[in-house]
Amino acid sequence: MPNLAIQPLAHKDFLTLAQLTRAEMEMLFDTAASFKADPSAWKDVLRNKVIVLLFEKSSLRTRITFEVGTAQMGGTAIFMDHQKVKLGERESLRDYGKNLECWTHGIVARTYKHRSLTLLAQETSIPVINGLTDFLHPCQALADYFTLREARGSLEGARICYVGDGNNTCHSLIFGAAKLGIQITVVAPEGFEPSSRVVNEAMEIARETGAKIRITDDLEAVKGHDAVYTDTWVSMGQEAEAEERLAIFSEYQVDDEMMEQAGKDAYFMHCLPAHRGAEVTPEVIDSGRSLVYRQAQNRLFAQNAILIHTVAARG
Repeated sequence: MPNLAIQPLAHKDFLTLAQLTRAEMEMLFDTAASFKADPSAWKDVLRNKVIVLLFEKSSLRTRITFEVGTAQMGGTAIFMDHQKVKLGERESLRDYGKNLECWTHGIVARTYKHRSLTLLAQETSIPVINGLTDFLHPCQALADYFTLREARGSLEGARICYVGDGNNTCHSLIFGAAKLGIQITVVAPEGFEPSSRVVNEAMEIARETGAKIRITDDLEAVKGHDAVYTDTWVSMGQEAEAEERLAIFSEYQVDDEMMEQAGKDAYFMHCLPAHRGAEVTPEVIDSGRSLVYRQAQNRLFAQNAILIHTVAARG
C-alpha cells in the first residue's frame, strides 16, 4: 500500500456525488489512477475486511467489479441476491443493517427505491455505497468522469452532452458536472427531462463552482461538446413502457451524423448495457471514438477508490 495515510471522505457513506467536494472527487480520481497504475501497491488495504453486496437488480459490471476489486485489495465480498425478496420485506431495514454491521465492514446496495438506500445508511454505522438506485448511479458517473479525464488529459473546460432519457445515470452526471465546475448539456424529449429536484440542486452548486448546466429538447444543442453520452431508453422496471418509449426517443439516436455535429474529436460514451440500433448505432459504439469499454474497465478502479476512502480509511 502506498506510504500515505488514507484520507476518509467527509461523509461515512457514498450515496451521491452531490455530497462530495471537488477536492474529494479529485482525490478519488487520483487514487483510481494510482490503483490502475500499480494494483499490487494496494493489495492489503482491505485485508480482513468483508463487503456485502445487497442487490435487488441484476448486474454485470457493478457486481463483478466490486467483487474483483474487494479481492484485489485482500478483502472478502459476499453477494446477497434480493431480486425476489426486496429489502425491508422479510425484516426491517434497521434490523437488517444492524445485523450486518456486527459482521461486515461495508455495504454496497443496488436497489429500486432510493429511500431503501438512504434508510439503510441512516440505520448502520458502517459505510453504505450506492451501487445504483432508480434515482442515482454515482459509481457509474464517477468512473465516467475519471475516464473522460484520462482521455482528455484533464477535465478543465470539459463539455459533455447527454442525449436521451433523464434517468439515474443522467442525474449523477449532472451532479458530477456541477461539482467539477464543467459544462453539461442534457438533450431529452419533453416529458423525459431529468428531475427538477436534481437540476435545481445542481444549479445551486454551479453558482459556486462555475459549472454550466443546460436542459433542452433541441438536438442542435449537441454541437460543440467533447463527449456525447447516451443510455438505454428503457431501464429496468420500465419494460411495460418499451413500445411507447422507443417511438418517442427514435429521433434521439446517437449516430454518425450526431457525432459529427458534436465535433470531429468528440468521444462517445455509454454506461452499458447498450442496445445497438436503438439509442446508438453499431457504427458509433464500435468506432474508434467510443470509450464504452474503457468506462467499463474504469468502474473497477473508481469503485476501488471509493472502498479505499470509505471502508479502508475508517480502519
